[in-house]
Amino acid sequence: MSEKNYLNIFAERLKELRTEQGLTGEQVAKAIGVSKMAISNWERAIKVPTMLYLVELAKFFKVSTDYLCGLED
Repeated sequence: MSEKNYLNIFAERLKELRTEQGLTGEQVAKAIGVSKMAISNWERAIKVPTMLYLVELAKFFKVSTDYLCGLED
């Protein structure tokens, strides 16, 4: 799988987790300590989070980093 596909999977899964829980980008951003724009950029596959924030997202949503990155279902 190409790098772009993994990025798109991450973006889709992040948005899906957020919307399934009825959360705004601002709420997620505040919970993990980033800007609302960072969440927006990640969900649109414009940028990727650092490893620190990837782990914070996984903990926040109670999923694995492998799930977020598209390495497992």
